[in-house]
Amino acid sequence: MASDPATPFASVQDVLEGLEREQYIADASIATSVYLAAALQRPLLIEGRAGVGKTEVANVLSRLLDTNLIRLQCYEGLDVNTALYEWNYPKQLLWIKLEEGSSRSVREREQEIFSEEFLLQRPLLAALTQEERAPVLLIDEVDRADEEFEAFLLEVLSEFQVTIPEIGTVRARRVPAVVLTSNRSRDLSDALRRRCLYLWVDYPSFEKELRIVTSRVPGISDSLARRICTFMQEVRSLGLEKTPGISETLDWASAVVMLHRDRLDRETVEQTLGCLVKDADDLRQLRESPLEEMLARA
Repeated sequence: MASDPATPFASVQDVLEGLEREQYIADASIATSVYLAAALQRPLLIEGRAGVGKTEVANVLSRLLDTNLIRLQCYEGLDVNTALYEWNYPKQLLWIKLEEGSSRSVREREQEIFSEEFLLQRPLLAALTQEERAPVLLIDEVDRADEEFEAFLLEVLSEFQVTIPEIGTVRARRVPAVVLTSNRSRDLSDALRRRCLYLWVDYPSFEKELRIVTSRVPGISDSLARRICTFMQEVRSLGLEKTPGISETLDWASAVVMLHRDRLDRETVEQTLGCLVKDADDLRQLRESPLEEMLARA
């Protein structure tokens, strides 16, 4: 199992500057976690509400390392075969048909048909078999997978190797940089948490959100960006069922700019509420909120 002799980053500041070059506005805790995960070759578990930029950490990290991003999207019912490998059954059946009448022994045929030529790599196996450069492996929304799959995942992340019965043990050629994200829809096991470095990403402060909006939304004025970010801080205090994150802020800011609005008023807000909330009850609650007062404070 090969690994790089030194961390790809010179310092935490190096990570911070790299993230900002990629227009990911981070703070010291995020940069430190990314630096240590890379230096120690440990998986990084990122938890937080939906829309706060957890997945984007892996995307940006792959660009900083100039390497492939391999993503495993977790969901209820995800099994080992879907995540690790499958056999190419149509190709195997075709090969068996072509081999009819062959002089090969049954054992020779079995060895051939269960070789890497007929193996379909899924994300976990693909991450372990990268040749030239260690990839970034994103295991997204791991809390949506069941506990049985989580136990299997822990085994893979502990040794960075898997066993394929017909082939044998496959060890990582280069240790991937692993990022796991969770929206905390269920508690993850203590064993998985202990294996990882941990990072909690919260909703951004006004200052941080303002920097994100001005860097990511072309053509937005400073005054409009400030009003949007102030209004978003107000919206998050309403206790909505699905509180909007930074991704909704960026969608909304882009929509307001696209509509050529240079200021926020009730009409603009009501016309663009679909960018802010994605739930009928939240939409009703926001419409019944004192929008005029909220806009006045913005």
